[in-house]
Amino acid sequence: MNENIIITEDLTKKFGSFTACDKISFSVKKGEIFGFLGANGAGKTTAIRMLCGLLLPTSGKASIGGYDIYKDTEKIKLNIGYMSQKFSLYEDLTVKENIEFYAGIYRLSTKDIKERSKMLISELGLERSADSLIRSLPLGWRQKLAFSVAVIHNPKIVFLDEPTGGVDPVTRRQFWDLIYKAADDGISVLVTTHYMDEAEYCGRISMMVDGKIAAMGTPAELKSSYNVGSMYEVFLHLARGKNE
Repeated sequence: MNENIIITEDLTKKFGSFTACDKISFSVKKGEIFGFLGANGAGKTTAIRMLCGLLLPTSGKASIGGYDIYKDTEKIKLNIGYMSQKFSLYEDLTVKENIEFYAGIYRLSTKDIKERSKMLISELGLERSADSLIRSLPLGWRQKLAFSVAVIHNPKIVFLDEPTGGVDPVTRRQFWDLIYKAADDGISVLVTTHYMDEAEYCGRISMMVDGKIAAMGTPAELKSSYNVGSMYEVFLHLARGKNE
């Protein structure tokens, strides 16, 4: 648990005169669930896109699984999983076809694709829907399947960008059960969300306000630090502080 899978130092991204991420520094250990929390527009998605090798930083340093985000973007992409609320599986493909397609993208062997596809379908209880088009599944099932596909190649880390947006509270809790299982298997999880109750599910969290890390620690540490009873109150304290 002492191995740092993500290390960032003063990571910054500017779009013209606008600074989306302002010198953010943090690390994430193997098997840790690390939450990026904040309001929409706080810089969470920009940070994830840089760490995934999808967006070149303006300045700062970062390594993902030992790979440099400036030099090793292609290696990073093969060693991570990624899912977001906006990302969707291909609706004109079946459940099984989607699994096989993404497993192929992650360069799994034909044998592994067959074995892991069968295992994943069984674990999710989708045997009867394996040959059904994705569009026929409820949103919650699509989200759970998208997460499972994102970790089908056993990556070092999976990035989840607002993964539970639009789903009901019960399904959200079930989705987090999948996250816990991935962490137990040694996969590090970096998740962004604006649902403050989900902060309680993370081992550590970073509260982002206007592109900066305003506070970081375990949920218990942050609630104690600000003498409040919920992460929502922590967020309100930080959000109000920027206007004072």
